[in-house]
Amino acid sequence: MISLNKGIGMKEFTVLDLIDLDLKENIALNLKCIGGRPGLSRVITNSKINRPGLTLSGFFEEFSHDCIQLFGKGEQAYLHRLEELKSFETIERMFTYKIPCIIFCDGGEPGKRFLEIAERSGCPVLTSGLPSGEFAIRVYQVLSDVFAPQKTIHGVLVEVFGVGVLITGDSGVGKSETALELIERGHRLISDDSVKLQNVSGNILVGSGENEFLAHHMEIRGLGIINITHLFGVSAIRDKKQVQLFVQLEEWDSNKDYDRVGGDITTEILGVTIPKLEIPVKPGRNVPIIIETAAMNERLKKLGYYSAKEFNQNVLKWLESESARDLYYKNEDTF
Repeated sequence: MISLNKGIGMKEFTVLDLIDLDLKENIALNLKCIGGRPGLSRVITNSKINRPGLTLSGFFEEFSHDCIQLFGKGEQAYLHRLEELKSFETIERMFTYKIPCIIFCDGGEPGKRFLEIAERSGCPVLTSGLPSGEFAIRVYQVLSDVFAPQKTIHGVLVEVFGVGVLITGDSGVGKSETALELIERGHRLISDDSVKLQNVSGNILVGSGENEFLAHHMEIRGLGIINITHLFGVSAIRDKKQVQLFVQLEEWDSNKDYDRVGGDITTEILGVTIPKLEIPVKPGRNVPIIIETAAMNERLKKLGYYSAKEFNQNVLKWLESESARDLYYKNEDTF
């Protein structure tokens, strides 16, 4: 899990932050700085990546200088050709722009003159042993996470039958107790009490613990703080999960009309629309079983089967058949 997320109101994300990110092996960037260290405080403002092949050839129109510049084998070969010809005009001009950083992939490194120009301009130069294609995929994934819109809400996020269920409600309504029962029944906890939500790729809502060291602990009134990992094992937790169902627990209100058929009620979080379920809580109601059933029903919907719609269609067919039968007998009596 990425340990730093820019988010709203948080500190700026710098080149040094990119190097220091604590990343898992499948997205590790393997970066090291080989020049321009004073520029490590330069701010990265977006998740875009630019391959400066045209720029090195002297075409500076529409030069995306405000993003990371990635040098693959092609750009490196052209750069070495310029260095052999001692043609540094385009390189000098490129460094007049405020570039966040330059990254050489495939374990490549620039020549001495290139590094001197970079040092003079204060632009950090990094290198990675990863192939440029693989590096581009990983760094885009990392930066998309860093710059994704996010918010933190009070609630519990659990995975039920593969469906990410976000449970919210007023304090003391039983969110943690419901989640604990679900974990006891074999489901998994992502975060209790404080859930960080991110809009990934514009249409996917992903939830995780705001603090990775505290996310898998739960506070149960009358019991205190418990460690889910130690009590139930590592199979009872996961780091993050897409939120696919929003469940709001509330005290039973006899004057309120609750949904009894299963309409398409939704809510919007960070611009992403997800199904919403309001569950009234009162003694005798088994809320965990209701949530399990709702998760399974949501999976059926993803497969194209809607229980509520099928019920409505069957009722309409029955009413039509009853009406037709009544009309038939009514007409028969007239003869």
